[in-house]
Amino acid sequence: MALTNFSEGGDQTETFQEVHCSSSLTGEIHEQLIYLSAFNVLLSITAFLGNTLILVALLKESSLHPPSKLLFSCLATTDLCVGLITEPLAVTRWISVVTGDWNLCRYALPSYFIAGFTLCSVSLLTVTAISVDRLLALLLGLRSDKL
Repeated sequence: MALTNFSEGGDQTETFQEVHCSSSLTGEIHEQLIYLSAFNVLLSITAFLGNTLILVALLKESSLHPPSKLLFSCLATTDLCVGLITEPLAVTRWISVVTGDWNLCRYALPSYFIAGFTLCSVSLLTVTAISVDRLLALLLGLRSDKL
């Protein structure tokens, strides 16, 4: 892991993980991290249940155009993975900071960032594809009405 100099004098080098997984950064916010973790657990459960319901509804729905159905399924699957992977990793990181388990924090931190960045990027790209699909459906639908 790359070393970065975070001190003014230039004599102290620490990794990103050492800064974010230490009591010096999070010494006074343990109570807030516990509340944030509890709220994130509720969001994770909601994301799981909501996206599972959407996937079941999409499987039973036959009136949607197949490409649109595929895009909606991809979005629901990606958001389901956020609820099952990224949010629990965030909770794991925060609780490891509260309990002082710095070794677990050093594993959870990069996993959380990689999973979060990847899944959120895929989700945003899928929303963009859905928007383009809907725009093309409107434009091409209006053009065929004029003919």
